[in-house]
Amino acid sequence: MDDNSTKFTDQEALDFHSRGKPGKLEINPTKPMATQRDLSLAYSPGVAVPVQKIADNPDSAYDYTSKGNMVAVISNGTAILGMGDLGALAAKPVMEGKSVLFKRFADIDSVDIEVDTRDPDAFVNAVRYLGPAFGGINLEDIAAPDSFIIEQRLKEAMDIPVFHDDQHGTAIIAAAGLLNALDVTGKSIKDIKVAVSGAGSSALSVIGLIKAMGLPHDNALVCDSKGVLHKDRDLDQWRSAHAVDTDKRTLADAMDGADVCIGLSVAGAVSKDMIKSMAKSPIVFVMANPTPEILPEDISSVRDDAIIATGRSDYPNQVNNVLGFPYIFRGALDARARTINEEMKIACAQALAKLAREDVPDEVAAAYGKRLRYGPGYIIPTPFDPRLISEIPPAVAKAAVETGVARKPIDDLSVYKNTLAARLDPSASFLQRIYSSLRGFETPKRIVFAEGEEEAVVRAAYAFQQEGLGTPILIGRDDQIKNALADAGLPVNHKFETYHSRTSKHSDLYTDYLYKRLQRKGYLYRDAIRLVNTDRNVYAACMLAHGHADGMVTGITRHYDVALSNVQLALDPRPGERMIGVSIILTKTRTLFVADTNVTELPGSEELAEIAVQVAHAARHLGFPPKVAFVSYSNFGNPNTAHSRRVAGAVELLDKRSDIDFEYEGEMTPRMALNEDLRKLYPFSRLKGEANVLITPGVHSAAVSTKLLGEIGGALVLGPVLIGLERPVQIAQVGAGVTDIVTLAAMAAYELDSEHRSWAQKTA
Repeated sequence: MDDNSTKFTDQEALDFHSRGKPGKLEINPTKPMATQRDLSLAYSPGVAVPVQKIADNPDSAYDYTSKGNMVAVISNGTAILGMGDLGALAAKPVMEGKSVLFKRFADIDSVDIEVDTRDPDAFVNAVRYLGPAFGGINLEDIAAPDSFIIEQRLKEAMDIPVFHDDQHGTAIIAAAGLLNALDVTGKSIKDIKVAVSGAGSSALSVIGLIKAMGLPHDNALVCDSKGVLHKDRDLDQWRSAHAVDTDKRTLADAMDGADVCIGLSVAGAVSKDMIKSMAKSPIVFVMANPTPEILPEDISSVRDDAIIATGRSDYPNQVNNVLGFPYIFRGALDARARTINEEMKIACAQALAKLAREDVPDEVAAAYGKRLRYGPGYIIPTPFDPRLISEIPPAVAKAAVETGVARKPIDDLSVYKNTLAARLDPSASFLQRIYSSLRGFETPKRIVFAEGEEEAVVRAAYAFQQEGLGTPILIGRDDQIKNALADAGLPVNHKFETYHSRTSKHSDLYTDYLYKRLQRKGYLYRDAIRLVNTDRNVYAACMLAHGHADGMVTGITRHYDVALSNVQLALDPRPGERMIGVSIILTKTRTLFVADTNVTELPGSEELAEIAVQVAHAARHLGFPPKVAFVSYSNFGNPNTAHSRRVAGAVELLDKRSDIDFEYEGEMTPRMALNEDLRKLYPFSRLKGEANVLITPGVHSAAVSTKLLGEIGGALVLGPVLIGLERPVQIAQVGAGVTDIVTLAAMAAYELDSEHRSWAQKTA
């Protein structure tokens, strides 16, 4: 794979690190610092209160400080990447980069510390006293054998996790890949023979972990620059632990008949002849950087049955440490583990292996420009897989609890998973609330996926079913649905409930129903036949009209307006209500509902008032007490224009109603709606706190603002979600991905505006 994104000039690398603020890190406060009171709470005298609490109970430091989410990345620069001993200061760009990765992938705050000594005793003495400041220590780029000595002594001296990532990170990811390579080739870890090129810290850690997972000791031959580590050699304590009684002396001897080659040595260490001599379906992990022991193309030239992994991003199956250390520390920190033990490493490797076997989400396909599928070319998850944050740390935390090294057991792993997902994805906690409700339904909702022959739709229906969100119904031909399953890499014999309009037993019923609706609108009976038989949106909407399904999702092959028009041939708005589109804006700090974003172009005052009522009740149904702001470019009549009067008129209409059960105010600018301090200029305002429902003066302003937020504003935009029809229908954007389709299917099953329906019935 030629990955152009990984190619750059030296100057581009220097520019990246120097532009703007030099380096890659800065520190931002997590509490407000706007007033004198804020400063008094943050420092003196308010800080004295948590100081005393921690003095009385040291564990409370996790409650009142950043300790529980803070890792130190520490090096002395004696083994920087593949560049060697360049000193502590030269290590700083790498350590900053490691800190950035902690934040990007696991939301862990990190500080890089470069210790200017090559003396392991001095290094240990400098680091051992940092325990109160951090929840964990990540050692990096320290040359062997000092790396072994330093890690062991710090683990003995400190009661927080100490983890040398160069050793263990590589070991964990390689072990995960090996588990899947063995699965693909049908081999057992208890029977394979392994040859290892390299006997440094990483290589010894890899083979040590593989042995802990079941590889017999005598089945591994480890080779350093002098050959096989055998019983007759004079070896240090770390190498002697892997010495075996054998007459084999060279790497070539070790690889003859071997099932697995592990390379963590130097470029050129492995030859084509060595690869030829390996057993059937060899597994070759050559991980020297930047140039592996043998290039993958050279392996493929002599063995077409090999499974290959490297440490490089421009080849498949990259053994990338970023798959491990952020999530290992995330789980360890959340369980408040005293150490990271072998069981936690194995749990991480097994969870990674399991994840690679599952259907790959759209985010990964977009990042790599193709759909990855489990097999020889994909045995290790990619760093861009959004599921890593919610799947790996729980496995690590669970192992910490089970092995007795956790101070804070994780009582409910499912809740913990949801919390983890929300750290990086603002939609996670919002959607989990909906998903949990759907899983609790005594009778699962039946949702029609109208475009059932599309690969993305089939994958979404499969995920919808596997997640326990409801029962999917696919409209399409069985053979085409099977083809789509095959194209998606899903089981082709998976059973869906399917309907093909031309052969459906309900086609005559739907045709009669449609003709009765449309006969006075210029439609002939044959037009109704054609619509039912050829338009899947019409057919699916007829299913809803007759109670043969509970909801519907469509839209990825047709523009929104076309799909909505098709659906309206069979379904009407609920009496007294409007069809409106609601966009849901999600950030880490707030959730906003914006309407109408896609149906009514320029609503009048009465329409705006009704839109506000419907969206307010939708927000409440989702667990958000509605605070409605009618937004415009004016504040309470200034400037006074026809457009602002139209918005103000909606407020006046609500003022005259006695059935309104939510806060509302307007007209006002979005800034005024979202900033309570600014509204102090208008003491008569009835809105308390920040608005969470924004009613816009027209579809253009709503659509433009929400799309801008989604593209450049750091927010996630769900929808538009359609409400107001007599039966739940959701319409995706053309070309929508699997995640979006599943979300809209869940919205249809949840019936977003059922709160308003109940309210309307009570007030009728």
